[in-house]
Amino acid sequence: MTGQDHRATEIDTGKPHPARMYDWFLGGKDSYPVDEQMARQLLTLDARGRDMARVNRAFMHRATRWLAEKGVRQFLDIGTGIPTEPNLHQIAQRTAPGARVVYCDNDPIVLAHAAALLRSTPEGATEYIQADARRPGTILAEAGKVLDFGRPVALSLLALLHFIDDEDGAAGLVAELVEQLPSGSYLVLSHTTGDFDPEGAARARALYRERGMTLRLRSRAELTAFFDGLELVEPGVSLSADWHPELGEVIDVPGDEPIPGYAGVARKP
Repeated sequence: MTGQDHRATEIDTGKPHPARMYDWFLGGKDSYPVDEQMARQLLTLDARGRDMARVNRAFMHRATRWLAEKGVRQFLDIGTGIPTEPNLHQIAQRTAPGARVVYCDNDPIVLAHAAALLRSTPEGATEYIQADARRPGTILAEAGKVLDFGRPVALSLLALLHFIDDEDGAAGLVAELVEQLPSGSYLVLSHTTGDFDPEGAARARALYRERGMTLRLRSRAELTAFFDGLELVEPGVSLSADWHPELGEVIDVPGDEPIPGYAGVARKP
């Protein structure tokens, strides 16, 4: 594995972490009581927290499959989270066995499970980088040891940007990463929104703030702005569940209210 910061290998079990909370929502076993406690508090604000995680995961599967079918053979996934099969490389390599995938996260528990992210096909390659998403230069330098940035790359920032505030440079982070991608590359984003329940969103932000964490829920227009200069794939920025459902893995969610998350895929001209 490349780019690991060995100073960051101690797992802080006294503070919740988004990757571990996401794992809990997906039914995983790699969270701690502090993560479960906060996840359950979030469920009191919206009981569909588990559905949100599953819908986002299903979007990742569909988008990755779509990209592989379009001929993309390189993937950079930042904000990977704890491995949950099938992982992105497994989806990509089912269509394109030679696909090369680089994962990046900054949670030591993801590092502890990184071996699950490295089970590549013989024809392809997978690698894991331990680095903060707000260090794009470091990530790109390490990823360049596995990926050829002279050929198209699919950059995935899935359920990541809502943990990075505007003041912390979310827009600049995306712009810097996309700038280094060659023509024909793709940007894949998913993002939780407060558009459908502003009061609940405000309570969720307050809960994160109390725990020393950031939650910056964005509107559809705000998420669309991250794609400036790129060519959005139809249907544009949509509800995550509505992005090419014909590709499969649509999550059946009770009720008529939409799952509050947007997603989009765009090509760099």
